[in-house]
Amino acid sequence: MLQEDIQVVLERDMAARTALETVLCCPGLHAIWSYRLNHWLWQRGFKLMARLFSHWTRCLTGIEIHPGAQIGRRLFIDHGHGVVIGETTVIGDDVNLYQQVTLGGTGKNKGKRHPTLGNRVTVGTGASVLGNIKLGDDVQVGAGSVVVKDVLAETTVVGIPAKPIVHQGKRIDSEAQTALQSL
Repeated sequence: MLQEDIQVVLERDMAARTALETVLCCPGLHAIWSYRLNHWLWQRGFKLMARLFSHWTRCLTGIEIHPGAQIGRRLFIDHGHGVVIGETTVIGDDVNLYQQVTLGGTGKNKGKRHPTLGNRVTVGTGASVLGNIKLGDDVQVGAGSVVVKDVLAETTVVGIPAKPIVHQGKRIDSEAQTALQSL
């Protein structure tokens, strides 16, 4: 799995030149590797130790991943400073997150309070995905957007609050936007 993580960075980061450079200089990779250890500790009841290690990782990388989050394979965090992934977040496979992305909650509710991201989702720079919502497979979230409602698969959303502009490869007019938002 470590080799797979390195390969993902080499494939998706145009600035990554070698495996050695990636291992030594990629904070997104360091945060993911730390998360895996912290998640393992969290699942075995060593919650304080997991939180402490995740805190140290945040101080070193600028990326905060709660050890209770569930993350699939091949997550890529590019220029990750300021990324926050909340405790009950679920992330599918082959997801891309850029700097300043927040996958956060919207209150002090107990239980599931953070988003679920499907496979092959991309969340652009500075975007926030908030609350117990679902983003389907192949969703694209534009930079700076704030997503507070579910997003259907194969949809691109932009704005504050985020609105769909493309669905299944076709641009959406305002009537279709309203219909998609109500689903």
